[in-house]
Amino acid sequence: MPSSSPNRLLLLMIFIMSLVFSVWQVLLNNFVIERAAFTGAEIGMLQSLREVPGFLAFTAIFVLLILKEQTFALIALAITCIGVALTGFFPTVIGLYCTTVVMSVGFHYYETINQSLTLQWVDKDKTAEFLGQAMSWKAAAALSSYALVWLLMTGLELDYIWVYGLVGGLGFIGVIYLVIVFPKFPQHANQTKKMILRKRYWLYYLLTFLSGARRQIFMVFAGFMMVEKFGYSVSQITALFLINYVFNLFFAKKIGQIIGKIGERKALTFEYLGLTVVFVSYALVDIAEIAAALYVIDHLLFAFAIAIKTYFQKIADPKDIAATASISFTINHIAAVVIPAALGLVWLYSATLVFFIGAALAVCSLIASQLIPATPAQGKETILIK
Repeated sequence: MPSSSPNRLLLLMIFIMSLVFSVWQVLLNNFVIERAAFTGAEIGMLQSLREVPGFLAFTAIFVLLILKEQTFALIALAITCIGVALTGFFPTVIGLYCTTVVMSVGFHYYETINQSLTLQWVDKDKTAEFLGQAMSWKAAAALSSYALVWLLMTGLELDYIWVYGLVGGLGFIGVIYLVIVFPKFPQHANQTKKMILRKRYWLYYLLTFLSGARRQIFMVFAGFMMVEKFGYSVSQITALFLINYVFNLFFAKKIGQIIGKIGERKALTFEYLGLTVVFVSYALVDIAEIAAALYVIDHLLFAFAIAIKTYFQKIADPKDIAATASISFTINHIAAVVIPAALGLVWLYSATLVFFIGAALAVCSLIASQLIPATPAQGKETILIK
């Protein structure tokens, strides 16, 4: 891969994003409990606020009337770094809500545009493998960030404010480097610059919606359970994330290759069956070590969600990719805005019920995935089309 290729730029942007976001994520539960006395209600509200910019991701299409996608992605990445750098300076409920929204605006705009650029720049027959490779780069960045957390907090005994500030600043410098080094790459197709909802993409929209709802339960409450129920420390949570990303580093690219061989329907069937079992197990687990094993399996299964993106690439009109990426992020976050706050209140009544709801969503996803054709294409979006 040439050093100045579009694929290389995509991978380096992914590395920076994963580096800064992983630090924000791995420290969050301990930071909010130790410094801001969060309960399930506050963490649920924070995560709902974090997802509001994702819900508004459709507005990216209007920004693209002014900015090129590559430029927009780099600006969004810089905003994410700034939000992470500011997090440690505001250890209050309102302060954390504000810095989280700043970080999230950059994060969700970046993720929207990154998906669009990937599906435009990477050939269809190589997309699953490339997305697996991208997950390996994410894993490498996350491992680097966890090493930094361990060095700064355990080795040097620095406070949260320094860790967030240093990593966010390092990421911002990396963005400046990418702006200087990489040229502006051409787009293969002129993108539709308006909001669109195509009837023939309905199954993709449904899978995206269910994925967003289900993933929020994992992102918000599985990690929170580790700290609240089992008393995991920063070092233990970091070790758990470390194991997750070691698996991704070695297996994510292989998972991408497997999806390319067996097809999207079989890959998603395997993922959703596994997630149903995992969520039911979360609801019943009382042993910290088993909960940790479930967390690792859960994280690994999510790698198969690559198949939703490759399914869309195969059925999409190339001109629709940017606009649909924006809309799909909004659809993904419709439930994500409501679920953390709502289930945060349910959590106060029954943590078990939260995970049973996650299992029910996984079953719904399993049923929907069976409508994907063996070989999806334009005009063959679902098995219902003859």
